[in-house]
Amino acid sequence: MGASVADELQTSAASAGKAPRTARGERTLRKILDAARDEFGDRGFADSSIVGITQRAGVALGTFYTYFDSKEALFQALVRDMSAQVRDHVAPVLKESADMIDGEARALESFLCFAREHRDVYRIIDEAEFVDPRAYREHYETTANRIAGRLAGGRKSGEVDGGYSDEELEILAWALMGANVFLGLRFAVWSSTDPKRVADAMNRLLRSGLAT
Repeated sequence: MGASVADELQTSAASAGKAPRTARGERTLRKILDAARDEFGDRGFADSSIVGITQRAGVALGTFYTYFDSKEALFQALVRDMSAQVRDHVAPVLKESADMIDGEARALESFLCFAREHRDVYRIIDEAEFVDPRAYREHYETTANRIAGRLAGGRKSGEVDGGYSDEELEILAWALMGANVFLGLRFAVWSSTDPKRVADAMNRLLRSGLAT
């Protein structure tokens, strides 16, 4: 499954030499990130403030600078955190899947549930394109790479047509990710359609297009 969300947070903070050293510090960092998600999600990056974030988190202003140098640094860490949360939310259902294609449908269903509970993820990730283009690109590249890896595993096991090249699997991975993003927007953020119905429809499409 890779690093945990806690590990991701520590890595982000450690890049500035400010990784939490205690369990209490990890909890405080978590509170700041959760408050930032609410603040940026409600107000957008430009209209959000460090004071507003610390007030939501219930921590002193000085505590903020124990972990982050700026609002921009916090936003970058938040984008990575939300990406890690999506990954960790999906990982358990992948382990329970009957096969690779079933796993992709389960992953979509899990993502739709996450997006419905965390609608602000769309606003935050979209803003990252302009606030922190590197984090924005990293989010999508790492997500697509995980999907491509699963497709490669399916090709190796014979579930995916062996005629697909590595380049073609990368293309398919980006196509699947794009479909998932817009399915989440339409059926989780804009409305609350049963995630399983959406995932089942996608499962039929994948089996007709990918299976050998």
